[in-house]
Amino acid sequence: MTAAANDTTAVVPAEPLLSARDVSVSFPVGSRVAARFRGEERLLRAVDGVDLQMRRGEALALVGESGSGKSTLALALAGLLRTDGGEIRFDGRVLPASRSRADRRRIQMVFQDPYSSLNPRMTVGGMLRELLRVHHVVPANRVAEFSAELLALVGLGEADLSAYPRQFSGGQRQRVAIARALALRPDVLVADEPVSALDVSVQATILNLLSNLRNDLGLTLLLISHNLAVVRHLCDRVAVMYLGRIVEVAPTEEIFSTPRHPYTRGLLAAIPRMTEGAVDGSAPAIAGDPPSPLRIPAGCRFRTRCPIAQPRCEQEDPVLAAPGLHGSADSPGSSGSSGFLSSPGSVGSFGSFGSPDGAEHLAACHFAFSVVGDGAGPGRSEKRSENEHNA
Repeated sequence: MTAAANDTTAVVPAEPLLSARDVSVSFPVGSRVAARFRGEERLLRAVDGVDLQMRRGEALALVGESGSGKSTLALALAGLLRTDGGEIRFDGRVLPASRSRADRRRIQMVFQDPYSSLNPRMTVGGMLRELLRVHHVVPANRVAEFSAELLALVGLGEADLSAYPRQFSGGQRQRVAIARALALRPDVLVADEPVSALDVSVQATILNLLSNLRNDLGLTLLLISHNLAVVRHLCDRVAVMYLGRIVEVAPTEEIFSTPRHPYTRGLLAAIPRMTEGAVDGSAPAIAGDPPSPLRIPAGCRFRTRCPIAQPRCEQEDPVLAAPGLHGSADSPGSSGSSGFLSSPGSVGSFGSFGSPDGAEHLAACHFAFSVVGDGAGPGRSEKRSENEHNA
């Protein structure tokens, strides 16, 4: 009896540290006066019903084409952008639209361009002192000492406290930006393309710094990147975003070895390869351009570019689900959004990760876990070996 009880306890999934449920962010387009006159308002749906969960201490990558809504979602999670709908939870508590100073401290962000994110008229020491004093992170008599400790944490010296951002290289500026984010002792660090503006020779040092900080400080990391090699090196799980919605989530190695969504397979196929016998890159890996967020297609939003689209895809919007639980947004027991199935005890239900260790493979495609037609679907086993060899 005791053993059975212990087994039952062992399979209870951990509560996510940060989670988003059916989160939407939209922007009005055109004149508000004209919209009132016409009786309608044109909205650009940058984030459209996103469900996402992060465990404490994990590194989650958010990938997708430009314009898919990654940065908008990151800003919403960090509290820098108001959401239109849905809820964001931190440590089991719903975060309000207007967050308290304590809530804002828990999630900090590192931006893509370090120079534009730093005040050019303030020294590094001045920026750090302002943060530490306003938020009362340390006693006033320890501000200078703690500022030097922050710079040492990111590989800079105490003498750099008196320098201005213009006096640093790109990599050093990004180190300063990371130190500023760490000054508030956050639980979650959101890094939006932290190395894309840096030289290739500097990128590795910043990535290694993020990895070391995560291990040393126990940070939870959300990394936005177009570089899939960076994602594979640094992250535990990958969430793939397309046209404002998450279409696949899985452990990193599963994404690279057995991608289930056709869009994910297209992203992997687009990775430049210089190996002998590599596929000719003259044809695009994903046909066509993404539809406008002003006119998102009905049904599956990827169907206009999908190589395995079927008539069903025009009517049914697939939900993000695990094998055996896939259905449309209109099917019984589904959430009606891009999110996890909401039936009690289901593998994809919100509030759990599907499996005890949170390593569930979820995809928003009707045919993600089956073969379509002549075997051209996402389940082809030969594609797995090709991705493992080339990625």
